[in-house]
Amino acid sequence: MERKEQLIKDIQNLLNSYDGIRPTSINSDLLQFMDEKTLIDTIDALLTQKEKNSVSDTEWLEQFKTNS
Repeated sequence: MERKEQLIKDIQNLLNSYDGIRPTSINSDLLQFMDEKTLIDTIDALLTQKEKNSVSDTEWLEQFKTNS
């Protein structure tokens, strides 16, 4: 069970890593029914989303650099 608890904490930390968003607290009882693969897939999806947002933000900022 320890590994699943760490994965749940990792998901919560990823959700809380966005600036300007109120902290998220996940009731681990709600996620206990998920297996490790599902939790890892959730982490992967959050990391992919975070990466896409970062690229999008960089592209948006670059337009000001080239237009200055």
